Amino acid sequence: MAVGSFAVDGPLAVTGIDGKITVSVVTTCIVAASCGLIFGYDIGISGGVTTMAPFLNKFFPEVLRKGGPPKNIYCVYDSQVLTAFTSSLYIAGLAASLVASRLARTIGRRNVMLLGGCTFFAGSAINGGAVNVAMLILGRILLGFGVGFTNQSAPIYLSEIAPPKWRGAFSTGFQFFIGIGVVASNCINYATAKHSWGWRLSLGLAIVPATIMTVGALFISDSPTSLVERNRVDQARKSLVKIRGKNDIEDELALLIKASEVARALNEEPFVTIFQRQYRPQLLIGALAVPFFQQLSGINIIAFYAPVLFQSVGFGNDSALIASIILGLVNLGSILVSTYMVDRHGRRFLFMEGGIQMVICQVGVAIVLAATTGTDGNGHISKGYAILVLVMMCFYAAGFGWSWGPLSWLIPSEIFPMKIRPTGQSMGLAVNFATTFVLSQTFLSMLCHFKYATFLFYGGWILVMTIFVALFLPETKGIPLDQVHTVWAKHWYWRRFVEGSPKD
Repeated sequence: MAVGSFAVDGPLAVTGIDGKITVSVVTTCIVAASCGLIFGYDIGISGGVTTMAPFLNKFFPEVLRKGGPPKNIYCVYDSQVLTAFTSSLYIAGLAASLVASRLARTIGRRNVMLLGGCTFFAGSAINGGAVNVAMLILGRILLGFGVGFTNQSAPIYLSEIAPPKWRGAFSTGFQFFIGIGVVASNCINYATAKHSWGWRLSLGLAIVPATIMTVGALFISDSPTSLVERNRVDQARKSLVKIRGKNDIEDELALLIKASEVARALNEEPFVTIFQRQYRPQLLIGALAVPFFQQLSGINIIAFYAPVLFQSVGFGNDSALIASIILGLVNLGSILVSTYMVDRHGRRFLFMEGGIQMVICQVGVAIVLAATTGTDGNGHISKGYAILVLVMMCFYAAGFGWSWGPLSWLIPSEIFPMKIRPTGQSMGLAVNFATTFVLSQTFLSMLCHFKYATFLFYGGWILVMTIFVALFLPETKGIPLDQVHTVWAKHWYWRRFVEGSPKD
């Protein structure tokens, strides 16, 4: 393995664990990845309904009152109550993700996914029938619990099920289904926006993706790792034979049993263990930096408020929704690029290429908005420049789609050892939700006060993220989960925290 001056590149010599791409593993991973549908649908739908006049008139009439006379284009939708509707989901998701860690160890990854789907279904029904803001917020909280449960368990499940050689490709499926959810919700918003009851249909139809992933989860077994953790070794053996497509799975099963026995013998609280010095690399990268940085790329904020944003820079209501659909389709296509490249060129390459591309686009959007609307935001942006903003946002979405989008779910799910994997994933998701809550609660106000500099703010963070990856993230492509810990011992910086000497 080559070790550069900054980070580890290239695969390690690992054990002979392998597995064919079988119909069983493909089907199982598709079902697990479909948990991303509910998260993606919510991201897209919440932004769309907040531009619908009947919805605003019923719940947020003060926003409509801002819409009549000439105005500062950045401040039309600056409403703390409106942002509370969007961001309340993430506080609930934060709490659920922490609870999900213990549930995943007790009842298994698959059952946590089922619980998340049922909770999301209930929240969708309440939102579709809401008659006041309190019902809206209650529905959003239930949606948050659903998303918190599924986002914690599905990425871990995918990493544990997928063959090591193609773990990256299978794990990007979660982000791909998020993208499908976003595009589907934007299309539904476009179709329903013309009707006074359209917002109810948009919110209520969230029961469809919830039903799809919940019913699907009923027909898959838990991951072998989770089954071994819960002393169901015979079921784990059958599961391995089925998903690996061969009978010779005893070596892999023995490694899972050994890792489980070691974790059980230590009898330590995972939320304490994860703070030990030897797990400092996983804690800082998987539970803190990557989930924190993913949100500081600005993508979810732009996805939430894409219709609002495009209306603000000169598109009409229908045109703004169409622009959001285009943005979602570009993101969806770029995730397929990541699926193809992540196990061939590695995680670091995609992170850095995507980061550079996103920085350029954010700076470009800021320059266009500053030049056309002025520093005070009172100028008028022409249709041509509005289209230019859309094009740059599409390149930005593409860069995210093949880098920080799928890889931010993949990296935390693969770098933690078995005994702290659910805990690490939960902490990372909690950081992700906490950051999203703060940013979604402040974005419209930031857009109003920072104006075009909002995009420079995110561009600056993306630059920091890209440098961080170059310095501190080792390559993990093709390495079995039980061997990923060896990359830290050979990294120029992290090796000082890892017990024992590096292995060749």
